Amino acid sequence: MISSAVAARLARRNIHYGWVVVGVTFLTMLVTAGAVGAPGVLILPLQQEFGWKTAEISTALAIRLLLFGLMGPFAAALMNRYGIRRMALSALSIIAAGLLLSLAMTQVWQLILLWGFVVGFGTGLTALVLGATVATRWFSDRRGLVIGLLTASSATGQLVFLPLLANLTERLGWRPAVALICGLLVLAALLVFALMRDRPADLGLAAYGDKQGASGPSAAVGATSPIAALRDAMRTREFWVLFGTFFICGASTNGLIQTHFIPLCADYGLAAVGAASVLAMMGVFDFFGTVGSGWLSDRYDNRWLLFWYYGLRGFSLLYLPFTDFSFYGLSLFAVFYGLDWIATVPPTVKLTAMKFGRERANLVFGWVFAGHQLGAAAAAFGGGLSRTTLDTYLPAFFAAGGLCLIAASLVLTLTTGTEKHVATAAAPARG
Repeated sequence: MISSAVAARLARRNIHYGWVVVGVTFLTMLVTAGAVGAPGVLILPLQQEFGWKTAEISTALAIRLLLFGLMGPFAAALMNRYGIRRMALSALSIIAAGLLLSLAMTQVWQLILLWGFVVGFGTGLTALVLGATVATRWFSDRRGLVIGLLTASSATGQLVFLPLLANLTERLGWRPAVALICGLLVLAALLVFALMRDRPADLGLAAYGDKQGASGPSAAVGATSPIAALRDAMRTREFWVLFGTFFICGASTNGLIQTHFIPLCADYGLAAVGAASVLAMMGVFDFFGTVGSGWLSDRYDNRWLLFWYYGLRGFSLLYLPFTDFSFYGLSLFAVFYGLDWIATVPPTVKLTAMKFGRERANLVFGWVFAGHQLGAAAAAFGGGLSRTTLDTYLPAFFAAGGLCLIAASLVLTLTTGTEKHVATAAAPARG
């Protein structure tokens, strides 16, 4: 395979093949995240062409976000069983098929089926668990840096493509924009097929920084059922605090800003290309904010980091309607909000591992991430409902800001250290 030749050539230069896997994963998560974020640009064109209501379109987007999250813990189990490469190829193929078929849609039920269920299922097969799995399998050292980079790629991918897609949609229509995403998905699939490998052992390598020799995944992780992990986690208060705060995180990011920011700006006279450029600016600052958050989470109390992240996000959302949607006001919002877009992930992952143990951390975090997407789905639908029934998005934005301030208070109720009952819940399932 090509990967064997590339690994041998890199080894002669003392470069670990894990970095190639990180690069391929980065692109895969970037493109699939772009597929998740792209419909936010297309709400207005779909309304203009088909006459669909905002609430109807938001229903499809809410289903997409919901499945994107609910598939997380099952995606982790499927990767353990069938391998990263096979699941990544399956996900990219499903997303591309759903988007290609949508080029011919004419009815709102087709939008719900294709952009809701098909794209939601496909993107859910990767989600954030793909990055966590790659970092765990391929790296012993610099694992935190890898998780930060891959998490940033997922969040940034949902934003950086938007100016290009908005410009393409404005000039040529929404179908060429969807076709562009499909082309990028095909490119990512080709690189996954050629270069992705499931484990370092497939190439006779040890994980980066592992001096003990090549090793496979933990048997305990591979044998753990996502349902068993959820059942044990639900018995603890810590799980519900993390689940609830991440629900608010999703409601205040993917569900609201990513889905409804461009239509909100249109209500105040800002064109789609300009609004998408603000989102892209958020994506740039998010990249540095998320990587920096990973660095901070290794050095400071993760509860206080989350307190500041949620608090500042809440004030940013409450401030947004008072920007007058001017260049200066929106730029200021983009900087503060962008740095905080998904900076909550590294501290939340660390708190999850602290409370539930390293063996089950990825599965429990998968369920916590499901809470994130439940919140995103609720906000995606709620924002559209607010616009349709009240003729304004503002109540949804004020509600999200208030919820963030509640989340900032909730995280401080978590205790530090691994408690006994949590450690017991993290033990491998038997029977």
